Amino acid sequence: MSQARSHSQGKARRSFALVLASATALGAMSLVAPLFAQSTGLRTGTNTNADRPFASTRTALEQIADAPVYQPTSEGALPDDSQSSSDAAANSSSIFDDTNPSDPFANTTPDLRTTPATPATPADPAQPSGSQAGRAATAATAEGQEGTSGEAITALPAERQLRLTTDPVDLGRNERAIAVDERRRTFEETPYAPVGLRAGKFLLFPTLEQGITATNNADSSSDGKSAVLSETTLRVSATSDWSRHSANLSGFGTYRKTISGDEVETLYGGLNSGLQLDLANAYTLNATANYLVTPESATSPVQIEGTLDEPIRQTIDGSLGLSKNFGPLQLTGTGRIELDIYGDADLSTGGTISQKDRNSTLAAFVLRTGWELSPALTPFVEAEIGKRFYDNKVDSAGYRRSGIRSGIRGGLEIDIAEKWTGEISAGWIAENFDDDRLRTLSGASFDADLIWSPMRGTTVALNGNTTVEGTTSPGESGSVLYSAALSATRELRANLTGNASVGLGMRDFKDLDSREIIWNTEASLTYWFNRYAGLTGRARYEQISSDLQSRDMDAASVFVGIKLQR
Repeated sequence: MSQARSHSQGKARRSFALVLASATALGAMSLVAPLFAQSTGLRTGTNTNADRPFASTRTALEQIADAPVYQPTSEGALPDDSQSSSDAAANSSSIFDDTNPSDPFANTTPDLRTTPATPATPADPAQPSGSQAGRAATAATAEGQEGTSGEAITALPAERQLRLTTDPVDLGRNERAIAVDERRRTFEETPYAPVGLRAGKFLLFPTLEQGITATNNADSSSDGKSAVLSETTLRVSATSDWSRHSANLSGFGTYRKTISGDEVETLYGGLNSGLQLDLANAYTLNATANYLVTPESATSPVQIEGTLDEPIRQTIDGSLGLSKNFGPLQLTGTGRIELDIYGDADLSTGGTISQKDRNSTLAAFVLRTGWELSPALTPFVEAEIGKRFYDNKVDSAGYRRSGIRSGIRGGLEIDIAEKWTGEISAGWIAENFDDDRLRTLSGASFDADLIWSPMRGTTVALNGNTTVEGTTSPGESGSVLYSAALSATRELRANLTGNASVGLGMRDFKDLDSREIIWNTEASLTYWFNRYAGLTGRARYEQISSDLQSRDMDAASVFVGIKLQR
């Protein structure tokens, strides 16, 4: 009995183990079958690889499309299957939603379900199968075999469309983002030019120069001695900022004092101003006023022997002119006045010598007529008539030196934008004295004021002038001085400026049949550390060669200093 019961129990246990093993085998097969189907393409239970040569590629796309999508378990995390992602975005009530569809700057997201597919192209057999280009070509060919890829993709859910339409290379690319408030870099043409100071409707440009001068002729005389001097120069210029009229003002002052060597202490300066008013009926009013105070140098036509210091000379001049154009015809009338004041000379033996005999006032009127051939060229002729008055009607030698001044000139005015500006003229000038014992002082006149810019950063200037000079020597009328200066300025670098000039003058003593030649040359460099401070240096040489005794002179000097500007 007991043996039968134990035998039946053993048989039951074997049956239970067999059932359990069968269930385990069926479960394992159910888990392995889908994976095996994915790897072999037997999704439907039949092998189609023999019929379709590109089935492996198609299967790869299907694998991506059929991969499970993460579904959060929280309610409301994703919209219902019946509602697309675009509909959910449209129905959202976020405060960041775009409430103005017409806003051209609104951020819009394209609908991935309607993304057009790239046209299929044949695969390039030269591309390796493992390369990106090879995979793209294979995928494109597969799409051409199976139909339009866009149609297959749009049939999938939106989340899976994103996987197929997004380039995996772009997903890992770091694109540089453009700053929202990106500053635009601007090129400054003159980064070392002064910025100036605003004073009402005027813009001021101050400049201070301080340095040391070494020279072999401290007082520029025929027997001058060497010295080392401290030299300080202050310059100020101002330009108006008016909408219609214009005004300008410039001035300078220089102080020189000996540090070692020949004792010299001089102070000189000048002031120039101009005003232009545009009046009604196309009239233009121009006015100028100038002042200059400087010690007389060896270039003066009159020299006093045995003086301690050079006498001071002051020059005051002004003009007022009115002009109007009648078509190409230009008419200008200008009245001007000029005062020359000479200081007393201190003698080395004691006492002073008065120079009031040289003080004079010239009043003149100039009428100019021009004809505008073109906006660039205007030839003109002008006539001058005036009277010179000496403070002493009869000088210490008994001569009456006041007289009539007259002159006539013809020239050409040039205005070629950014290239040539200015004018040049030639003519005849004369002064007749009230005293018949003095011969008429006359001669040819040449005047020029031209500026030429051959290239950007380069300026060439030509200045010429003819001056009638009186004298106090008994029986002599005076002299005529012709002077000209040619200078060139070049911006070698943005912070380095070079300048070179040469000047030439010829003085003709009418009564003595003598002449003297005056010439000078100068070169300078200015290096700017920044917009406000720089290092400057210049070298100068000047020489006078005269037929008269004790008038020959030469002077050489070198200056090095600091230049400040604003």
